[in-house]
This record gives sequence, structure tokens and C-alpha cells, in this order.
Amino acid sequence: MDLITTSGDLATACDRLAKHRIITVDTEFLRETTYYPLLCVVQMASADEAVVVDTLAEGIELKPFFDLMANENVLKVFHAARQDIEIVWHRAAIVPHPIFDTQVAAMVLGYGDSIAYDQLVERITGHRPDKTHRFTDWSRRPLSEEQIHYAIADVTHLRDVFAALDADLKKRRRSDWVSEEMEVLTSPKTYDFHPERAWERLKTRVRKPKELAVLMEVAAWREQEAQSRDVPRSRVLKDDAVSDIAIHAPTSLERLANLRSLPKGFDRSKWGADIVAAVQRGLARDPASLPKIEKPRSYSNGTAIVELLKVLLRMTSERHAVASKVIATVDDLEQIAADDNADVGALHGWRRELFGEAALALKHGQVALAIEKGRVVKVERS
Repeated sequence: MDLITTSGDLATACDRLAKHRIITVDTEFLRETTYYPLLCVVQMASADEAVVVDTLAEGIELKPFFDLMANENVLKVFHAARQDIEIVWHRAAIVPHPIFDTQVAAMVLGYGDSIAYDQLVERITGHRPDKTHRFTDWSRRPLSEEQIHYAIADVTHLRDVFAALDADLKKRRRSDWVSEEMEVLTSPKTYDFHPERAWERLKTRVRKPKELAVLMEVAAWREQEAQSRDVPRSRVLKDDAVSDIAIHAPTSLERLANLRSLPKGFDRSKWGADIVAAVQRGLARDPASLPKIEKPRSYSNGTAIVELLKVLLRMTSERHAVASKVIATVDDLEQIAADDNADVGALHGWRRELFGEAALALKHGQVALAIEKGRVVKVERS
């Protein structure tokens, strides 16, 4: 096991790793109290070695690591890669490529929705990983021998997990399914958190253009404030407060003070005036410049159709051993129920072949669902 604390040693290790076609990668980071994740440790392994990089070591330059992440000749294997990739994007403005995410591959192969790493390792290798340091403070120094051993185990077990999943994907001819998902994971758009788009991530149902305009401005202000202070969004303003402000649109500090979702005295803080200004900017926006608000989908027997599609999805998931989450979402089903040409993942590529065509046939009465020997089956209708 090798702990790297200098730029020179990191460059040498990355040169060695770059000679391999496949490496496994993991990161340890903290983000409970910050907007941007604090990268504390990087661990990598090839078929020959495993290294742990102390990214907080004094004077260490991480450019060799970022160059390796961008090396097109080396496949980088992660488990649940999104947050690891987000860190690289934030620090170096690059997205690791090419990559393979074992969590996505496991979903495609029927290991369930978003299976945890330790569970996947145990199911594939029979080894039960040590969970002791899962919630350890990786920013404290020096790193203990136990922490280093834990970090190393993460990427050495990942080699075996990748080998098993890759072989199964090829055997079942599903490698292309995973490749499609990797295109989304490696798109810069996935990690591009512009403040003006912050409202899209809020799970709120605004119904009027005025509410949407205010929501957009207040969410953008919160995002900018969180970024500049490097604190979590919820430390600036909680989601329910943003929604409340969008609906009530307080144009004065007095009206802001009446909102129960805000902490007492918030209107008297230096941020109270900022929020009122954001509300006023929202109200001043030209309604024609706003995105269209999705109207509630109206279609006859809609709820019943969606429920039937859910049964079909579950049946398809079990029959083909693919996690239902990776085939279609509830939103997909609702859109299919409303529109045969809905632009959803379930009606494109391998998902359409596996599920989408049958979903449309069920919707139009060309197939029915029945129970046969205790199992749900499709029945063709004339």
C-alpha cells in the first residue's frame, strides 16, 4: 500500500497507472458544511498496484491526477460516479472520460435500484467490506493506517466487481445499455450549476407565470449566495422557504416577515433586502421570456393507465432482471399515458424495445395483463 503526499510521487504513480487500459478510482470528501465538496483523498488501482493520494498534503499539485482522468486511453471505473465526477469538474473543469459506473451496470443487470457499494462487493465476491470508516472525518491529519487500508480496499474490490459485471454485460449483450448511461454521466451539462438554472432542481409546483418568475430569481440569488459563501444551499434558505416566497411574492420587508417558513428575524438580516429585491426583479420580468409552465396532465382514466403501466414496468423489470428505475420513472409513465410521442427515455433506444413498445400497446388495448401460475403476463389481444 502506498500513501502519496508529494507532487513528484503523484506524477510518477499516474504515469504508471496510465500504462493500463483500466483503472479503478474512488474519492473521499466532505460537503456537509460547504457548497463545494472538499476533496480529502483519492484512491486508485490498476491490476498491479493501489495508491492513496493525500490531496490535502501541503504543496501537492493534483494536475497529474486530472490529466489521468482525461486520458482517453484509460477506462476509469467508479461506483456511483456522479459526486466523484462533480469534484473533478469543480477542481479542474474536466469530466473524466471514458468511465464505467458499477452502480449503473448493476442496475442494468438486475441487482436492484442504486445498490450500495458494500452490498455489491459482498454479492459478487463474497467479501464483506469493513464499514468502520465510511463516515470518518477524512479531513483530519495524519491519516491512520486503518483509514488507508479502508481506502485501498475500496478500489481493489472494485477491480473484481468490474470484471464480473463487465463479463455479465457482454454475455447478456447489454454493454451498450451502460454506454448510453455513461454519455449522460460524462456530459458537462450534468455538472454545470449555473445560478439561473437553480430553480429547475426545486421540487415545487408553481402554477402562475408570476410565481415562476419570482422562483427563478430567488433560487438564483440563493445559489449565488451559497457559492460565494461556500455553504450548503439550505444554510442560506431552505427549499420550502424559496417556494413560499415564490407563491406570496413579498415586495417589502414587512410582508417578508409574515412568512412562517423563514427564521424569526430573517427580514431584519442583511439578506432580507436581497430577497425583496429578487422578488421585485421576478415581478418585473416579461412573462413572454419565461419557460412554459407544465399544466397538469389531463387525460381520461389517466391514473388507472399509469397504475397499469407500473405493473407492466415491474413485470418487465423482473422478467429481464433490470432495475425498474433504470428502465422508466413515474414521470415517464405519466407522460406516456398522456402522449404516445412523449420525449422520455422509456420511448428511446433499448428501453423502447424492452418496455416502451409494450407500454404503448397496453395503453391502446393491443395487449392485456393477466395472472398465470402466480405471475403477471402479457396477453395479446386481437
